Amino acid sequence: MAEKDRAAKEQQMRASINAKLIETGERDRLKEALQQKLIECGWRDQVKAHCKEVVKQKGLDNITVEDLVLEMVPKGRALVPFQAQDLLQLCCPNLFALPLGTI
Repeated sequence: MAEKDRAAKEQQMRASINAKLIETGERDRLKEALQQKLIECGWRDQVKAHCKEVVKQKGLDNITVEDLVLEMVPKGRALVPFQAQDLLQLCCPNLFALPLGTI
């Protein structure tokens, strides 16, 4: 039961943080800053190249968008450079207090 309470509190905290970010306009600002940092660091190009590689390996007719997304999400997350992670950590330190995978 304690696990359910903790999960409910975490969900409530995420919703509260998200609402506050939207209310203050910080969510859009952070989103734009993160997108720019990912482009500057070459993350977008790396993900795009990996997508092309996966499609080439499996064949265009043998892969769906859902399959590609399932394969790319873990890879994309793993490729996020430290500079982008640092940007988020500086802007939203409480965000990283939550367990991985809950956001």
